[in-house]
Amino acid sequence: MRATYTRLYADEQGIARFEEIGVDLIPGFAMPPADPLHLAGFVPAERCYWLGAPADWKGDTTHPTPRRQILVTVQGEYEITAGDGTKRRFPFGSVVLVEDTTGSGHSTTITSAGEALVFAVGLPPADGG
Repeated sequence: MRATYTRLYADEQGIARFEEIGVDLIPGFAMPPADPLHLAGFVPAERCYWLGAPADWKGDTTHPTPRRQILVTVQGEYEITAGDGTKRRFPFGSVVLVEDTTGSGHSTTITSAGEALVFAVGLPPADGG
């Protein structure tokens, strides 16, 4: 079993870029008598929160993310434009690890007719501090 997600990060020149990442899951998470589920470690989390944006939200000015975070789209759709000009849409069920806390940043546009709702997981800084 394999899980995939998109990573948005700043490269050595400070340009925000996308990267696709895959993680293999292995059996081992279970509470008998249920069969084991498959799992893989991800990243340590600090807190969870909801983010909501109305359809007319303005995030189209380039900006870095305020913190490292994982975004899971639970309603609507949005498009992120990375600093290198690459665009990706994130519909319902999408998972993106946002780490471009420095550099050129990205812009975001709501592409669904209605509001977008994201379940977010705040992460510690990359340096662990």
